Amino acid sequence: MSPLPDLTGRDPEVIDLMRIPGKATFLRICCTLLLGVITFTAQNTSVQAQTRELPSSRQDVQLSFAPLVKRVAPSVVNVFTRKTVQSRRETPFFNDPFFRRFFGDQFGGNQQRERTVNSLGSGVIVGADGVIVTNNHVIDGADEIRIVLSDRREFDAKLLVADERSDLAVLKALTDEPLPFLELMDSDEIEVGDLVLAIGNPFGFGQTVTSGIVSARARTTVGITDFSFFIQTDASINPGNSGGALVGLDGRLLGVNTAIYSKDGGSNGIGFAVPANMVRAVINSAASGKVVRPWLGASGQTVTADIAASLNLDKPLGVVLNRVHPKGPAASSGLQVGDVVLAIDGKPLPDAQSLKFRLGTRSVGGTARMTILRSGKSRDVDVELIAPPEDPEPNPIRVSGNLPISGAAFINLSPAFNETKGIDTLITGVAVTEIARGSPADRIGFEPGDIILSVNETKIERVSDIKKLLASPPQEWALKVRRGSRVISVKVRG
Repeated sequence: MSPLPDLTGRDPEVIDLMRIPGKATFLRICCTLLLGVITFTAQNTSVQAQTRELPSSRQDVQLSFAPLVKRVAPSVVNVFTRKTVQSRRETPFFNDPFFRRFFGDQFGGNQQRERTVNSLGSGVIVGADGVIVTNNHVIDGADEIRIVLSDRREFDAKLLVADERSDLAVLKALTDEPLPFLELMDSDEIEVGDLVLAIGNPFGFGQTVTSGIVSARARTTVGITDFSFFIQTDASINPGNSGGALVGLDGRLLGVNTAIYSKDGGSNGIGFAVPANMVRAVINSAASGKVVRPWLGASGQTVTADIAASLNLDKPLGVVLNRVHPKGPAASSGLQVGDVVLAIDGKPLPDAQSLKFRLGTRSVGGTARMTILRSGKSRDVDVELIAPPEDPEPNPIRVSGNLPISGAAFINLSPAFNETKGIDTLITGVAVTEIARGSPADRIGFEPGDIILSVNETKIERVSDIKKLLASPPQEWALKVRRGSRVISVKVRG
């Protein structure tokens, strides 16, 4: 094969693109030139030259997203919110001992005042009737929500459903006018390297479009939400882009931009979007006003290299079940502790987060086909997808008085309650739901979400066990509390 001609008169390996005049044009047409050069040979150079022509202008070779932007940008809105918050107003000299000696501890030290906080973000219209999806953190706690279209039309909006676990929220624009909207694509169709556009309202400057590629399809090591399964892109995303659109070249919604990885607050080319398949699941829940996800009744851990070796697997893939609820759908379908779930409906599961995501995008009432490995043999198992049961009933109580747990509110854990809070649905017991400020429970250090394991070595399994303690409170309390993955021991006098 003949060597490529030297178009510069120099060694091609030392071409300095920064010094080539008209470098922008060169970079755009280099692929065209290269394809033409490869077809050259010593015998037919003159013939090829007659049939191929160089572009006569920049417009002939310029790649433009303008037609796509004109089509999709009207469906991306700015979201403005307003909320009233309580804040403490401290007298400037209140912490001065001399000042407090004369005026006392109660003089203006912790005056409460209300203030209004305005915030902004982005949203995507996903229905002609004005249904809009955005991030939950954009509208969290908002008293007023207003959306502004690219043509400057403005509408008030109401919240249909908020899902803290996926950081998604669904709004409804209060208008009867039909609005432009984006269709959702199947986010499993994307490939790494696909071109994408990010559209939003960064820093409140107004609608802004940036381009990039899909850098990763399923980034599961990002602890942004309970469903840590994100599309990663290098399209520039900045504060204010939250809730905006990540679209493919076919104009369909690929994901909702949610977060960036940054050490200084700026864009470093690492942005994350909630996949459209999760967005669709939350939108479908808007009619009921709450998000209900299927309950498997089993939990597991990611198959590591060591686990894979012990199971004679070729590579670490899947989720090995380590707990199965005896009355859950998994047990009813024959799943057992030690089974390795390799895929759901043909979608491979690289880790435990993928299992949670795949179930989270399914609807209650259907079935999921799980490919499992047991004793070295692969098989398919159909699992019914049911709503998590409220068993036992919540039976909430609030403790008053001067006991160590006074000021705390407790509730029975159940799969239904745990699902709403992102707690492992197989964990049972009694959880703290609220703490009154300044109460004995607050001073001890209780926090909402704590799970009471035992008091004085007596196991606490139900709220009824707390009630028994209140009927005859001990003089000393030795409490064991689970907080996340830690177990905390506390000893106090009654």
